[in-house]
Amino acid sequence: MGKDVEVGDQFSAKDYQDPPPAPLFDLEELTKWSLYRATIAEFVATLLFLYITVLTVIGYKSQSEADQCGGVGILGIAWAFGGMIFVLVSCTAGISGGHINPAVTFGLFLARKVSVIRAVFYIVAQCLGAICGCGLVKAFQKAYYIKHGGGANELADGYSTGTGLGAEIIGTFALVYTVFSATDPKRNARDTLVPILAPLPIGFSVFIVHLATIPITGTGINPARSFGAAVIYGKDKAWDDQWIFWVGPFIGAAIAAFYHQIVLREAPIKSFGSFKS
Repeated sequence: MGKDVEVGDQFSAKDYQDPPPAPLFDLEELTKWSLYRATIAEFVATLLFLYITVLTVIGYKSQSEADQCGGVGILGIAWAFGGMIFVLVSCTAGISGGHINPAVTFGLFLARKVSVIRAVFYIVAQCLGAICGCGLVKAFQKAYYIKHGGGANELADGYSTGTGLGAEIIGTFALVYTVFSATDPKRNARDTLVPILAPLPIGFSVFIVHLATIPITGTGINPARSFGAAVIYGKDKAWDDQWIFWVGPFIGAAIAAFYHQIVLREAPIKSFGSFKS
């Protein structure tokens, strides 16, 4: 396979073709069924994600209450989050791209992978899906749900706001950077297995980040996940820390988009080289 090689001021021919940037505003997109189908897919995927993961958190807390060694433990919770992302991205990647996370959508928007309209539709659908998923958990296990915190993200005792914010920024950076790398068209062109295996590293990144940050913030890295749980749980503590779980992931996603597009892919430099040639 050929590689990107800079010769003087020229760039050699590439063995892949980058997709054109998504238009910033595309009103015609509102007339296409593909947008609404993708939005529905994001809603359903986020609903399932929150239902399974929050139910796992509640189940663990209820089982470990009587026996500290009972339940799936932090490792099991991390597997639930990472495993569900792997499954749901595999199911929805061909329809909506499998974002299931406003931070991922925001990062891809900054990289011009999705338009403003699609980004807004996705984020609204993800938040509504998260609310509905948590609502189902509360409907089925109301007593346990209220007793054990509703799976809401909160800054743990002993950690400062800065530490919690930093954990969310770095955790989201790791996730969104993995998304960019796993779906890079350059890698896809050189290895046909990459598009098939892309959900695997994305799911593993979610799993690993949860292992690291559950003791600090409960691990947000997904504003919809934190928002949906806070809406249904409704207690003050969840809302007091809510801003951390929006600001942190959005900053982390923006840094990941900048790092991948500007530093690793050298998008402005390549565009300038093509213009000169």
